[in-house]
Amino acid sequence: MMNPLLIPEVYKKADVIEEACHQALLGYSYEIPPLPARDLAIFERCSVGIKKLGLSEPEGQAKLLHDVANIELQAMELAFRTLVEFPEAPINFKEQLVSVILDERRHLELCVDEISKLGFRWGRWPVHLQLWSSVSEQDTLLDRILIVHRYLEGSGLDASHILLTKLSGLTNLGPKKIIQTIAREEEEHVSFGSRWYKEICQLNNLDVHEDFNKRMNKIFSQIPKRSVKINIQLRKQVGFSDVELDVLQRIHDNKARI
Repeated sequence: MMNPLLIPEVYKKADVIEEACHQALLGYSYEIPPLPARDLAIFERCSVGIKKLGLSEPEGQAKLLHDVANIELQAMELAFRTLVEFPEAPINFKEQLVSVILDERRHLELCVDEISKLGFRWGRWPVHLQLWSSVSEQDTLLDRILIVHRYLEGSGLDASHILLTKLSGLTNLGPKKIIQTIAREEEEHVSFGSRWYKEICQLNNLDVHEDFNKRMNKIFSQIPKRSVKINIQLRKQVGFSDVELDVLQRIHDNKARI
């Protein structure tokens, strides 16, 4: 069975991910590498040595979509990793997770195709693997849901709505339509994370708010620093409580001082 995490080429990863998900649902186990294979240059910090490009020009729009594609690719791979590493998870969770994975694949393909239309190509700029590095083989299922589907995807949801404002004046509507699609569907993904976080807490007789506070402090050193303000109204729509938002705000403030 072809392992999408070991395939460097982005198009081939996208081609094989669906079959790999179905095989994982049937119990097939895939190797989880320290880092997923890539067909482009990698750098450790996402802000080092990269020229800032304005969105009024095609190159700036392509660079933005390249950054988003990198995030969607890692989101796809992280969700697949969860599917593989937690075969004991509830079957409904795993089936819904596959739907999330295929959404992330489609988002990736939308971005890569639009980059090409703008006259550039995937691989034109180096990328980071910061999201992949936020998880570990020591994670529990609740850790993974919190890190990936509530913290990372929630942060991306906050950022996407800021991006839409920045893209509002473009005459080329392609990038804006893609970010609109991603933002709309990421709301469903974060809601998925919120719903299953609470469900699995209940299955394990854990108080949701107490666990959220303890677990966020536990994973503090793993997760990347946020640079975007938390969208309180939007977070409430996708299942975050006032107690959880207070914890996130404290984490955000502490990270900002590091």
